[in-house]
Amino acid sequence: MSLIAILGALEVGLIFGLVALGVHLSFRIINFADLTVDASFPLGGAVAATLIVLGWNPFAATAIAFASGALSGWITGWLNVRLKILQLLAGILVMISLYSVNLRIMGKPNVALISEPTVFSMLAIEGIPEYVLKPLILLVVALAAKLVLDFYFASEAGLAMRATGSNPRMARSQGISTDRHTLIGLALSNGLVALAGALFAQSQGGADVSMGIGTIVIGLAAVIVGETLLPSRSLAVATLACLLGAILYRFFIALALNIDFFGLKAQDLNLVTAVLVGLALLMPAYRQKIRKARLRRPQPSKESANA
Repeated sequence: MSLIAILGALEVGLIFGLVALGVHLSFRIINFADLTVDASFPLGGAVAATLIVLGWNPFAATAIAFASGALSGWITGWLNVRLKILQLLAGILVMISLYSVNLRIMGKPNVALISEPTVFSMLAIEGIPEYVLKPLILLVVALAAKLVLDFYFASEAGLAMRATGSNPRMARSQGISTDRHTLIGLALSNGLVALAGALFAQSQGGADVSMGIGTIVIGLAAVIVGETLLPSRSLAVATLACLLGAILYRFFIALALNIDFFGLKAQDLNLVTAVLVGLALLMPAYRQKIRKARLRRPQPSKESANA
C-alpha cells in the first residue's frame, strides 16, 4: 500500500471512529438497539453540504448537521419512551422517514462540494499536503470527542446515564429519570454520527442520499474489534478502543482490497466487511475457550516441582 492509501484509510477510519463512539454510546452505555444511525449519517452530510452550497460557513454548517442528527436521535427515543414503540421499530421508522427528509434537504440525490469551501480547506496550512492535513484535523476532532465523552460520563449526569443503561429499575429507584437520560443519550449518539457524516461529505467532496447504507454495521464492527483488542471495564479505555477499532477496521478493508493475491475489487467491499465482522465476533469466544483450556491444565504439584 502506498502512503496516500494508508493516510486515506486513516482519514476514513477516524471519521468512522466518531460513528463508533456514537454506536458505543447507544448500544453499550444506554443499552438501546438504535438503527437510526444508517439515516443520521447521511442526514449530517446532506445538511452540511446543502448549507455550504447555500453560502454558509462550513463550521456553522457542520454544527447544524450535529444538531440535526441529535434531533433525529431524540425523535427515536421519544417514539420509544413516550409512545412505547419497540426500540428496533422506532429506529426503523425514523431511518425510513429520514431517507425522504434527506432528499428534501438536498433537492436531489447528491450534492457536490468539489468547488466549495470546507472545514478542511479553511484550516489548510501552506506546505502541508491535503492528504496529510485531513487525517491530522480528523485526529484532533476524534480525540476531542473522546475526551468530551470521557469527561461527561465521569460527571453526575453521565453516571446517571450509565446507570440507566446498566440497570434502569435500580436507577429509577434512586430518583433518576431514565426516560430523560435515554433521550439525551440517543441525541448525543446520533449527533456524533451526523457530525461524522458532515465531515465525511466535506472530506470526500460531496454528499449522497445513499452514503449511509451499512453505517450501523461498520460502527458495530469497529466497537467489537476495539473491545476485542482492548478489553477493559474502564470507560476511557472503551472509547479509545472504539477509535482504534474503527481505524484498524478501515486498514483491514484497504489492505484486503489492495492486495492482488486475493483478487478482491471495490464491489467486494460488503463481502470483506461481513468476513471481518464475523471474525471480530468469533475472537472473544475463542479467547474465552483458550482461557478455560489454560485453567483446566493440571498444575504441577509441589513434590514434582521440588524434584
